[in-house]
Amino acid sequence: MVMKYAVDEVNANPKILPGIKLGYKIYDTCRQSSVIIRPTIYFLTKKSTESLSIQCNYTDYEPNMAAVIGPNGSEMVSVIGKLLGFFLMPQISYRATSDKFSDKTLYPSFFRTVPSDKWQVDVMVLLIQEFGWNWVAVIGSEEEYGQAGVQEFSKLAEKSSLCVAYQALIPVYTDPAPTIEIIINNIKASNVSVTVVFSLPDSAASFFREVIKHNITGVWISSTSWANNNRVTDIPNIQSIGTVIGFTDKTQSVDQLKEYTQALFTKISEENRSMTHTEDNNDPNDPCPQCWNLSPANISLVEHTAVKLAAYSVYAAVYSVVEALHQLLKCNDTQCDWEPETKIYPWKLLQVMKNISFYINGSKFEYDSDGNPNIGYNVIQWVWNNSDLHVQNVGTFLKTLSLNKTLFTWHTEDSKVPVSTCSAACEDGQVRRVKGFHSCCFDCIDCQPGTYQASQDDNQCTECPKGQWSTLRSTSCTEPIFDVMSWDRTESVLMALAGALLLLFQSSVLILFIRHRSTPLVLASGGIQAFVALLSLMGACMCLVLFLGQPTDTVCRLQIPLTSIWQTVALSIIASISLQVFFVSEFPQKAAPHLRTIRGPGSWLLVLSCCVAQAGICGWFVQESPSLTVYMQKMEINFVRSFLTCPTEPMVGIALLQGFNVVLALVSFMCTFMAVKPLHQYNLSRDITFSCLIYCVIWVTFIPIYMD
Repeated sequence: MVMKYAVDEVNANPKILPGIKLGYKIYDTCRQSSVIIRPTIYFLTKKSTESLSIQCNYTDYEPNMAAVIGPNGSEMVSVIGKLLGFFLMPQISYRATSDKFSDKTLYPSFFRTVPSDKWQVDVMVLLIQEFGWNWVAVIGSEEEYGQAGVQEFSKLAEKSSLCVAYQALIPVYTDPAPTIEIIINNIKASNVSVTVVFSLPDSAASFFREVIKHNITGVWISSTSWANNNRVTDIPNIQSIGTVIGFTDKTQSVDQLKEYTQALFTKISEENRSMTHTEDNNDPNDPCPQCWNLSPANISLVEHTAVKLAAYSVYAAVYSVVEALHQLLKCNDTQCDWEPETKIYPWKLLQVMKNISFYINGSKFEYDSDGNPNIGYNVIQWVWNNSDLHVQNVGTFLKTLSLNKTLFTWHTEDSKVPVSTCSAACEDGQVRRVKGFHSCCFDCIDCQPGTYQASQDDNQCTECPKGQWSTLRSTSCTEPIFDVMSWDRTESVLMALAGALLLLFQSSVLILFIRHRSTPLVLASGGIQAFVALLSLMGACMCLVLFLGQPTDTVCRLQIPLTSIWQTVALSIIASISLQVFFVSEFPQKAAPHLRTIRGPGSWLLVLSCCVAQAGICGWFVQESPSLTVYMQKMEINFVRSFLTCPTEPMVGIALLQGFNVVLALVSFMCTFMAVKPLHQYNLSRDITFSCLIYCVIWVTFIPIYMD
């Protein structure tokens, strides 16, 4: 009907093909390959004959038809497409959507006025991703259209990280009921909420009748073939299946089609009434005897939504050929380069058709290099008002998908978008460990310290680069943060106050000793050596400032050596006094003649020797230990935040420095521990013993804490 209308419209407009009238022949394929071959052969027969001659060169071959419009199904195009392509006869289908026809090496003369199934598969995948679904089933009809659709969808789904939980085909040429029963049971078992149905209308109708019987509710994504087809929408209780989202070609209405059909049906009805019962009514050559029964009452045939959508595709197909003829014959508003003997070769018309561009109702229409039109899709949803179906546009697609999510209606308990995933999405800092064969089924594994989740789709944690670290379940690595004992910290203030208080006590004792330097008590405590010991203890106390604030290379080199040498001075003096006590108490007769030497030069020589030895160790330690800068460059980063201390390498140096002082303390302890308590005198040995014991206990406690 639409083809007749379009041809009549062209013939009625003298400016389109002036001086030329188009003719046509319409054949019913009956959806049978054996039926469609015969008219196709006739189309290719030589003009004004009914014979198809075999030639080596068909360049000058003019067939009976200039172009072929149709057929409407992909399966029928597969039967005749290559044959027409061999003769380079333009073929424009208004319904064949299989993407394989885009291959110009196999179908060089094929065009279509509907989008390719590849686009349909693209928009389906984009729609599924838009709502966060990744666990779907896909069902198709077991013929060219459904098989190609299921195959293309499965391929693209795999590339897009979507998992097809189950896929199956509905038989077309045999009883589909047993297979549909198996399909429905498998859909239930796979626990999917979203099912793509890439099927012909009849197969879709059979499938959904069983879905209704099993009381299954979900999200059904429809292909263009049945999205708005009354064979599916008219099924009783179809609204119970849940949410149906589909796609229709983004087309326009064909102006005056209804009026044209009304006038045509009226004319047929009048002619039918004027005919006698025997006149022509039983003509065996009449190709459509039922057409005489048409009347204005049948106008609803062209008012159905699905027919209106298909009408534009047929209309555009006719005008594609017309525009190509207009350009090939160099037509203007008054004439064409045409004579009765002018020959129209299919291959010439094909060359022109590849580059045509024209307007239909103000919208530009053209083909790409694969013969596909610049037509996208409308995304629709079935909306039910009681038992009345309303098709609502919820989005569009032309290379990019645009959705109005506020228009969607979801048939769930909370009216929210249903979930269709095999596994819940992992949280930040977790990666997927796939279970089984589907990448969408996985366990979420935490990224351990030192590793991180680089992207949402990672299945393995990435190690942090050198010099960076991460905490548990991190999405990035960071350079470490170093804390120092800065002066504004509470601990630093307390330590400084404690050091100042201790320094005050030491200063007080020093002043007290100076004021009473000639008394027996001060002399018994060591005299001048006691003053030196107090000064060294004050120096060790002041070394506390080296451990506060931001460390530097110079500060780090001075910390341990200065602290150790000050301790050595004090401990060597204590050791000297302890040895004096030991010799006097244990060897009184031998010590008496040498008492002056022991208390004088000998004592100072021992102190000086100890200090020189310790200074030598300090010098070696400073020479061998790395600077703070070098230490930080070579530091192995396995933390995010840490307290920055000066390097204590080599450890043998620390052991020698502190071990030397501990030895002095032990010597002092051993010399005074068993000393005899003097009668009616100050017991110096007792205080030395107690002090050295405390010193050793502190070191014994500190070493395991530091090593830990």
